[in-house]
Amino acid sequence: MAFFTSEYECKLDAKGRLVLPARIKASLPETSGGELVVRRGFEPCLVVYPFTEYKKIYSKIASLNEFNEEYRKLQRNFFRGNTQVELDNNGRFLIPKTMLRYASLDKDVIVVGMGNRIEIWNPETYEEYLIQDQSEFSKLAEKYLTE
Repeated sequence: MAFFTSEYECKLDAKGRLVLPARIKASLPETSGGELVVRRGFEPCLVVYPFTEYKKIYSKIASLNEFNEEYRKLQRNFFRGNTQVELDNNGRFLIPKTMLRYASLDKDVIVVGMGNRIEIWNPETYEEYLIQDQSEFSKLAEKYLTE
């Protein structure tokens, strides 16, 4: 199982390639063989899964009943634009232009380890989605971590 943590300030090259931070790369499961899946996040960011982790989510969503309209909407919106990429010898992968636009990614990006996945953010947008009030953070932690 993959386990990604921490935040990393990174840069995209002129072609839209991202070099994965060494710690992230070292945490990739060997069974994924450098294959990743990039998808649009629910927030304006990109979500990157090692292929083995993505297959778990794929199985859940693909197994939903295609005759149910709500399920089809979920499937259509979840799978649209998902892109399978492979790390090159330098630990880089190319982010498709449509995804760069979706997440407003330019040169500077923030890569965030989120347990079984990685998020890629525009730094300014990322700040907008972080909790600024520490007491709110504390209340959320109490609500979800002390059950």
